[in-house]
Amino acid sequence: MQFLKPIIGLAAAFCAASLLPAQIGPLAETGFRAIFDGASMAGWDGDPNFWRVENGCLVGQTTAEKQPKQNTFLIWRGGKPANFELKLTYRLTGFNSGIQIRSIELPDIRWAMKGYQADMDGEQRYTGQFYEERGRGFLALRGQATQVGSSGKPGLIGSLGGGAELKSFIRAGEWNDLHLIIRGNTLIQILNGHVMSIVIDDDPAARRMDGLLGIQAHRGPAMKIEVKNIRLKQF
Repeated sequence: MQFLKPIIGLAAAFCAASLLPAQIGPLAETGFRAIFDGASMAGWDGDPNFWRVENGCLVGQTTAEKQPKQNTFLIWRGGKPANFELKLTYRLTGFNSGIQIRSIELPDIRWAMKGYQADMDGEQRYTGQFYEERGRGFLALRGQATQVGSSGKPGLIGSLGGGAELKSFIRAGEWNDLHLIIRGNTLIQILNGHVMSIVIDDDPAARRMDGLLGIQAHRGPAMKIEVKNIRLKQF
């Protein structure tokens, strides 16, 4: 009987393995459309002093000597998406930038925006968090799932991982893949395949359920943001 023990062990292991569910593979990308043609500013609107097309990318750049009066944005004029997914590839060199979603353009300041932002910065302090430009400020830091109540203040409801661990997935000064899933009052930010932050916005007075998309050129220290492969899927 002693010789049967290895066989029995292998059989048990095989049976246990057969009960495990098969691994789920990556979701195929369907239903997306390009909203940047890679060659021109068609469909996009921003201050030409700070925005250009170069090497197949939308490029926003400031220098120590050349600064906007306030944060200035390149705005997509193709609509005001409500429920959607946005995918793009970006590279940030220097200070700070961000991707605006469900935002408005300020009526008295051209190319200035207010609204939700997928934040990013050169030191990776803010990259991966949700921020509200000219609004409620920090909504979810990297590694946080939060819920915003009628008070307008976010509260932590869960962890998505340690901030330092998630920071290790960010490619500083290199190309990063950003994926935003915006459904109803829930905002999900995924960077390089890792969920960075989630916001459930239950603040009816301040939240927005649709709005403009944009890219930020931040006033302050020199910065350069390059964005390409911008795809949108609406529901």
